[in-house]
Amino acid sequence: MVNELNVEDGEYSEPVSPTAQYFNSSVLSVCVLAVLDSEIPIDDSPALGLLKDVFLPISPRFSSLMVSFSAGSFDIQLPPLTISTDHDKQVEDENGVKHWKKVEVKLEDHVNIPNFPSGLSPQSYDNHLSNYLSKIAMEQLPHNRPLWNIHIIKYPTSNAAGNIIFKLHHSLGDGYSLMAALLSCLQRADNPSVPLTFPSLTSAPDPNLSVRGTSIFRNIPKVLRSAFNTVSDFGWSLMKSSYVEDDISLIRSGNPGVEFKPVVISTMTFSLDDIKQIKTKLRVTINDVITGIIFLGTRLYMQEGRNKLNNEHSTALVLLNTRAIREYKSVKEMHKPCAEKVWGNQFAFLHVSIPELTSLECLNPLDFVWKAQKLIQRQRNSGAIFLTARLLEWFRKFKGPEATAKYIYSTIKNSSMALSNIIGPVERMALANHPIKSLYFMMVGGPESLTIAMVSYMGKLRVAFKTEKGFINPEKLKSSIQNAFEMMLKAAQDIA
Repeated sequence: MVNELNVEDGEYSEPVSPTAQYFNSSVLSVCVLAVLDSEIPIDDSPALGLLKDVFLPISPRFSSLMVSFSAGSFDIQLPPLTISTDHDKQVEDENGVKHWKKVEVKLEDHVNIPNFPSGLSPQSYDNHLSNYLSKIAMEQLPHNRPLWNIHIIKYPTSNAAGNIIFKLHHSLGDGYSLMAALLSCLQRADNPSVPLTFPSLTSAPDPNLSVRGTSIFRNIPKVLRSAFNTVSDFGWSLMKSSYVEDDISLIRSGNPGVEFKPVVISTMTFSLDDIKQIKTKLRVTINDVITGIIFLGTRLYMQEGRNKLNNEHSTALVLLNTRAIREYKSVKEMHKPCAEKVWGNQFAFLHVSIPELTSLECLNPLDFVWKAQKLIQRQRNSGAIFLTARLLEWFRKFKGPEATAKYIYSTIKNSSMALSNIIGPVERMALANHPIKSLYFMMVGGPESLTIAMVSYMGKLRVAFKTEKGFINPEKLKSSIQNAFEMMLKAAQDIA
């Protein structure tokens, strides 16, 4: 495929964004797995036609290589398959500017249909699927062809009659972009001519907002507090990314090269109606409730088997979509030259300290929701996100993308977990006439022991876990989070 490139041919060539370069560097190679659970056995015969006619036209990046132009020539960027954990070692600066360069795509190279033993029980196929997910999570995508693969699992598990797995490199786009791309391949199962709809995005009411609050004198304390929070949050973020590591704990091994160790991907499901009950009683957002449940469940897991409180210092990296939009755009709209650029990687990391357990005997689970809301809202309203973005731009400009990628690597490595969530449609979807029962996604390739990713779909919240194999017990972790959810729901129902 390499000889099909021609710098002089005038075909599609787009500069690679800085964030895309960070995620496809010598120190970071992050991918997204999106797993669709089919309600019926999968017929793979339309796969190549669907990819050619629907998937590839979504974005030119799906049929492009990342190359580096230099003096009228190009080099394909091939990050090493192993990454040195000695981050003081100098990395040679790259020549040229990276671009996306369109190539002829051999679709059959991107479609994988594994063979499992036949005639097994759904529970046995659960194990085969789990092992397969772990395997492809650890594999590098070949860099001599576009950075995506499709895997079709034609065996029934406990959750589905078959599975379709998309593996997409994070340099192609973030969760918002890739979800929009995925939705472009799907239709409403009941009526394909009607567009999918999504839950409304509404914020929790702020009791501090009032007409009287518009006075400039009344806003002075708020402005001063915001300025203090900005300096404090930015300074803390800088320290966390450079010097201060979280404590070693049951959710953070601190082992060098964690990104190369085997992982386990597992899931659990909650009812959105139950979560909305808690939301309504506490007058917070759904995200506040979900984050509070995850934080409390994680602390319960870390506390298991201990008679006295042992609160290790642990932080979560919460991924925040920074687009100034509150709904999905069609892929056609996202690529309009005159429109605000919304395709790609547009997100920020929030360093959020996981609240500590203050008591085991008189624990109020709802405190974790309020603490999560306060911590995240404070950081969202400070200017630390803007300052961090400017810092990364300064790194890229004066030290290069590799040095910036190292900084991001340290940011992730020094934290205990990464949290991400995206919103899915309300109605049942179908892919090539295959109704989709449920879906989930996961980021793989990062240097953290625990990643949690959530997506809503048809009134359910699917929570996926990527855990370091042999270090974190995923079943005990999910049991602790289920326990936290039940404690929180009961406490909310007891509110008059």
